[in-house]
Amino acid sequence: MIGHARVGDAGTHSAEQARAAFRSGETSPTAGWAAGFTQANLISVPADWAYEMLLFCQRNPKPCPVLDVTDAGSWVTPLAPGADLRTDLPRYRVWEHGELIDEPTDVVDRWREDLVSFLIGCSFTFEWALADAGVPLRHIEQGRNVPMYVTTRPCRPAGRLHGPMVVSMRPVPPDRLADAISESALMPAVHGSPVHCGEPGGLGIADLDRPDFGDPVAAEPDDIPVFWACGVTPQAAVMASRPPFAITHAPGRMFVTDARDEQYRVA
Repeated sequence: MIGHARVGDAGTHSAEQARAAFRSGETSPTAGWAAGFTQANLISVPADWAYEMLLFCQRNPKPCPVLDVTDAGSWVTPLAPGADLRTDLPRYRVWEHGELIDEPTDVVDRWREDLVSFLIGCSFTFEWALADAGVPLRHIEQGRNVPMYVTTRPCRPAGRLHGPMVVSMRPVPPDRLADAISESALMPAVHGSPVHCGEPGGLGIADLDRPDFGDPVAAEPDDIPVFWACGVTPQAAVMASRPPFAITHAPGRMFVTDARDEQYRVA
């Protein structure tokens, strides 16, 4: 099982207990929280941008696998009955015209009746399967947020929405690379198999020690950097496309759902 250097026994929490902790002010990254419960990225956009966001996700399913879409103005989801998308994440980001203007711990005062929310699969979900297969998770061992990088690989645009793919990176020992690939491939709804292994320059990443989001992670000498498509990609699209308003999760600080990981495992 995964330990968590920052939160102690967070892995033993239920999803409901995790959300209660975040609602009460806990702001740590959610990697290692609530073992067995699916985590999701959040992006909320005005209704007149919602079709384009849905189309953007449909055209880019690897970084943007949609788990649920709310009605306009709604802050509830059947993925976690009784939860509140405005308060139950550790930290949020508020955007205006592509600029980050705030990173609050709730967005009740920022909420709008025209917001449509998208819950997008997160690679934290398959980390438990990786750990059970013997794949070390360096960011959790080191008590850090997973490192994320903006790549030079463009997403397929959708109307006004465009932008680059974002990836998360986990250093993997060579003898565990096949396990990391095969285990994550069984969960395509939470990004699935890696998009790249090895030389980061293949994705236009110049320096692994300078992630665009999250924290740098110390690798062991023989580790191979392995890159998965990341649900922060819609935030990169917000920065590139500059919609008038958006709310997202803060990178690495997800919405913990009541759905079980095995629901998204294909075998």
